[in-house]
Amino acid sequence: MGKRWIPLEANPDVLNQFIWGLGVHEEDVQFCDVYGLDDELLAMVPQPVLAVLFLYPLTSLDEEKEESSVSAATSTSAGKELSKKVYFTKQTVGNACGTVGVIHAIGNATSQIKLVEGSYFEKFYKQTADMDPAQRAAFLEEDDEMEDAHSVAASAGDTDVNFMSLMDENHNPHPMALHHLKPCCRMLQKSSKLELQRTLTR
Repeated sequence: MGKRWIPLEANPDVLNQFIWGLGVHEEDVQFCDVYGLDDELLAMVPQPVLAVLFLYPLTSLDEEKEESSVSAATSTSAGKELSKKVYFTKQTVGNACGTVGVIHAIGNATSQIKLVEGSYFEKFYKQTADMDPAQRAAFLEEDDEMEDAHSVAASAGDTDVNFMSLMDENHNPHPMALHHLKPCCRMLQKSSKLELQRTLTR
């Protein structure tokens, strides 16, 4: 990966300001924390849940598995048919995992989310609708508006960090988006170990 961004903080406040600024109606959709998988804790999550972002430590083995999984999933006829229904982009910008996870979360819920007319997200998804995952990644890499929005969101977190050192490294943990796309629940990025979850709810 050539270009690098500052990683987003896994913080619902940061993620919400990010998506609301890009064209999601504030009163319609929000990210919130999931504190655990026990029934009592899951009952605290607002409904309906449109997507889940998992945060997990990324290893080089995970990256290899992810690449082969994406290739295998899109090489069969069933995979190609499913890939038309799933909004997916590869990631070519270092440390842009949070933004790519958000793009997957919103992109696969557009039938349930009314985006602000003329907003960044509305234009982005229309412009990239007929692209394959590699073309979408190339489009995103050259997209100054998203890079600026990402930069603002990355600097809005609570963590006291040296931003220049963050840009020079690949950082764990890594977000993964999960969606329920009929007829199955589909992972948009591979994971090995769950650490933290964020849900996109309505």
